[in-house]
Parts: sequence; structure tokens; C-alpha cells
Amino acid sequence: MRHGPVLSGTLGAVVLAPLVAAVGPAAAGAPAHPPAALERAGSSERAASKGARTVEYRGARIPVPAGWEVHRLDRDPTRCVRLDRPAIYLGRPGAQPDCPARLIGGAETMRIGPLGGASPSAQRRRAPVRADRLATQVVRPDDDHSFRLDLPEAGVSIDASYGADPAALQSAIRGMRLSSSWRPEASSERRTGPVRVETKLRKWATGKGFDTCAAPSLTTMAAWRRTYGISNIYIGGAARGCYQPNLTSTWVRSVRRMGYRLIPTYVGLQAPCTKFRSRFTTKNAATEGRKAAADAVSRARALGIPRKKPIYFDIEAYDSRKTKCRQAVLTFLHSWSTGLKARHYVSGVYSSAGAAVRDLGWATGITKPKSIWFAHWDGKARTIGSPYLPDSWWQPHKRIKQYKGGHNEKHGGITLNVDSNIVDGRVY
Repeated sequence: MRHGPVLSGTLGAVVLAPLVAAVGPAAAGAPAHPPAALERAGSSERAASKGARTVEYRGARIPVPAGWEVHRLDRDPTRCVRLDRPAIYLGRPGAQPDCPARLIGGAETMRIGPLGGASPSAQRRRAPVRADRLATQVVRPDDDHSFRLDLPEAGVSIDASYGADPAALQSAIRGMRLSSSWRPEASSERRTGPVRVETKLRKWATGKGFDTCAAPSLTTMAAWRRTYGISNIYIGGAARGCYQPNLTSTWVRSVRRMGYRLIPTYVGLQAPCTKFRSRFTTKNAATEGRKAAADAVSRARALGIPRKKPIYFDIEAYDSRKTKCRQAVLTFLHSWSTGLKARHYVSGVYSSAGAAVRDLGWATGITKPKSIWFAHWDGKARTIGSPYLPDSWWQPHKRIKQYKGGHNEKHGGITLNVDSNIVDGRVY
């Protein structure tokens, strides 16, 4: 995810209950990606009133909130469905979206596609909604800051995400209407084969791995298998950066059959002293940490990831010198680790080497993750020898290092934007 070079600082002791620490600054954030050009929605876009507009997709007419982008995925199949800027995406995502390696979400977005399509929030599928009840539809807050609605009369499914408040999305959904020009078409469902029983593997893996914002297509994963055997997957969270059109339990089984080991990662609420839209606070850190653990386990199970496997929480860079913020992060991650343990999953944490990972290492009186994944873009593919983490921490086979930030790589004729990792740690 989004991390830049690590800045040095003074190491000190960290204690929770009471918490006392004196540590250095967090890692600097990587530069933001430039915004994509606003795309026109095409001939189906209509003016609803002066200063407003609507777009049509299948049997739905959708009001577009002011300032939102509109993208038609059938005309731009490589378009990445990003969750870091307000937008409406119409259609089915392509098999291999062109996503940057590092994104943190939290914006209001809607993806409206054919009814019954795969969804990263499929395990939260609600009962179908009748069109005449859209005007009173209530979008209830969700730990993952996402929800899904099926509108059979229009032949569409709606996947949406939001930052701190779902009000804008609720307004757009309540303003939706049926289009008289659409006629239903015969539907087809994707069928999956039997589940293969996997041979028992050791708890950790070693070697080079890659991570990218959206799970690649199975074609891409097969093409890259000659080079890599380890890949990260972002399974959910309020601050996840990309829509996941490929990530299903079938996808997980398929790449495991190819021989991949996976790093399941949950990108939830972020530290209170960051500028991200979705944050926990100093007061609710413990509660939100427990809720994140429960939601992450629910999503792991939906993807077929069994008990005793690791799930890493992605906590992005924050200013570790701010005592209250640092204490809130440690409280949150303590609750995350205890919550996973109570549900028989293994706790992991991803962070800049100069922020949460180092703060956790010096902390006492808290439950620590069993494995860490730290970002230090020094270009060195080794998990030890870091000036920020003593070699004795999280040993043996409990470390993953992200040693290079977002860049393009081409394998098997297919290019992806990825981060590079060296792995000697817990994986699925």
C-alpha cells in the first residue's frame, strides 16, 4: 500500500496501560497518483434538472452527485474501479483492470453492473429491493463501509462504498428510477467445479512476492507464476483502495492450485492523526479494532480462507511522535490481535518500518501480531538488517518486507503495477 521512504528516529520503550513511548517519526507517505481525466458518460446521460444529470444503465436511471466522475467499463475494460475518489462505474469490470499498486480508499463510489455479478461484498448480499421502495431505502453504516443492493426490475446489482458517512450514496440510491427503454435478457450463472483437497503446507513461505491493488485475473496469475509464488490479496476494509472484480472463493482456490501462497490483508480504519477519510479515534480505538477483526474474519471465511491462517491489518504511515495517536494505534492493534485470536485466526500487521511495526516492537502489556509485514523501500530484498527493527523481533519465519514501491513489471507478456516483497513469514 502507500508508503514512502522511512525516516530515522529515536527508539524508546512503549507501554500500554499505561502507555509511555518516545519513538521517532513515521514514514513519509508516497506521492499521490495524479487524478484521471473525467470521462463522459456517453449518449445515455440525461440532464435531470438545471445543474444536475443522470446516467442510464440497463433498466436503471441514476442521478449523478455533483463533482462525481462517471466511467463506462464496457467502453474502457482496463479502467480500475478505484475507491479513493467519488465516481460511478457502469458495467462489468474487465478481467485485468489497470490499477496502481498502492491506493487507500474512503471515497463515495458506486459500481452498477449486471444483476448477480461477483462482488467483494457478496457475503453481505441483501434481499432484492423493489423499485417502488428505493425512495425509502436506508443505507446502514457497515464495518467495511460498503453495501450491496440488487434491483431485479432493472437487472442491476449495486456495489457501493463510502468514507465517513453514507448519506451521499443513500441520496443517489433514493433518486434512482426505472428506465422504460430496457428489456430483460436471459441470465447465465457462472458454475464452479468441485473443491480440491489441498496438501498440507508449512505455515510460512520464503521467496519473492508481489502485491497490487486489485487481484489480477487468473490468466495473469498463471502468466506470472513462472516468476512469483507469493501474492498479496486485499480482502476488505473501510480504506481499501480498489474494487475487486476477480477476488472470489473460486479465484482463491484456483491460484492456490497454481501453487501460490497468499498474504490476506485487511485495509480498515486508519490512525486518527492521518488525513485519510476513514479513521478511528483515540476514544473508539479498542472498539473499532475488535470490529475490524470480526469483519476481516467474516470476509476471509467467505473467500474460503480457513482458521489458523494469517490476516494482516494494513495501518498506513502516521506521526509516531504524537503520543495520543500512537497510543490509539497500539490500542487498536491490540484489539485486532485479540479479536483474531478469539476467532482462531493468526494476527498480522503491515506498516511502515518507522511507524506501527516499530511501535509494536517496543510496546509492552499488549497482544502483538504473530507476524509482521513492513515497508522499507531501500531496494534490499532481505528481511533482516533493518536499522528500525532489531533482527531478534518476530523470528523465525515471521517477517515480510516490502522493499520496493509501485513500478511496472512484465511477465508472460502481461504488465502489472506492483510493489516488491521478500517473504520469510506467515502466509496462507
